[in-house]
Amino acid sequence: AVATMAPRRAAAAFSAILLLLLLAVASAGLSGYFGTKSRYEEVNPHLVQDPLSLGPTAARSRLPAACAPLQLRAVLRHGTRYPTAGQIRRLGELHGRLLRRPAAAAAACPAAAALAAWQMWYEESLDGRLAPQGQRDMEHLARRLAARFPALFAARHRLVLASSSKHRCLQSGDAFRRGLGPSLSLGGHEIEIEVNDALMRFFDHCAKFVALVEENEAAMCQVNAFKEGPEMREVLEKVASALCLPVEELNADLVQVAFLTCSYELAIKNVTSPWCSLFSEEDAKVLEYLNDLKQYWKRGYGYDINSRSSCILFQDIFQRLDKVVEESK
Repeated sequence: AVATMAPRRAAAAFSAILLLLLLAVASAGLSGYFGTKSRYEEVNPHLVQDPLSLGPTAARSRLPAACAPLQLRAVLRHGTRYPTAGQIRRLGELHGRLLRRPAAAAAACPAAAALAAWQMWYEESLDGRLAPQGQRDMEHLARRLAARFPALFAARHRLVLASSSKHRCLQSGDAFRRGLGPSLSLGGHEIEIEVNDALMRFFDHCAKFVALVEENEAAMCQVNAFKEGPEMREVLEKVASALCLPVEELNADLVQVAFLTCSYELAIKNVTSPWCSLFSEEDAKVLEYLNDLKQYWKRGYGYDINSRSSCILFQDIFQRLDKVVEESK
């Protein structure tokens, strides 16, 4: 018995090491395909060493001595967030299927066994809320911005913060305000955050956009066609094989949420999730394209009303910039 157990332990250890190596390689190869779920550090690697670094081009990007900044207006997205309730439900559904697999199937599917052992820590109550990493994102962003424009932030210039009513956006605004606190000597709590959905969620207030795109199932016909197309079918078959599940038990939404979990775990926890092991770089390209396709038709150039609905925000930006230029004369 002892003689037969030793090789099994060695094999198990080797499998564990191999899985860790695969996870590390998977994360490195996939992180360039996460779109808006990418970490700030993926775009600006210097932030890994110093989250307050202004980057290697900081010296060259300073304003000429003859120039004085009059006003700065910034439109910022919220920081790193948790998955939405819908994504968490789909992830729980997929994870539940892996837990129900027979124990004997573990040897044939090490990836499925690793995912069954993974702790499902996401709860629906998190529903897209700002993660602790997201708070740090916004605080550091504010401090870097103040360092780039010290003349604007050193004196008690007027500062206005507006946010949508979304919880993650309000929390992002609060974290951004805290980040500016040391520069403004305000303690970060004297500035109120104005809630302005008409300006910051202009798409929700555009009746034509809501009717023609947001609530129109036909508007996403190209996205749905790609979900059923040969590229996604190939990814489905590969993931089903890795999980030892019938391909009929998977769909594009379940596979996409597995891929998103890989990105969330990296952004939120700075870890390589076992969900990453299901995908190759080629798979990532297909899933990135699926997400890009959705954004193209829902938020981008797919429909004319998508860009027209943003006119209210751009009008506000340019009118305020024009006003400060006029007043400066």
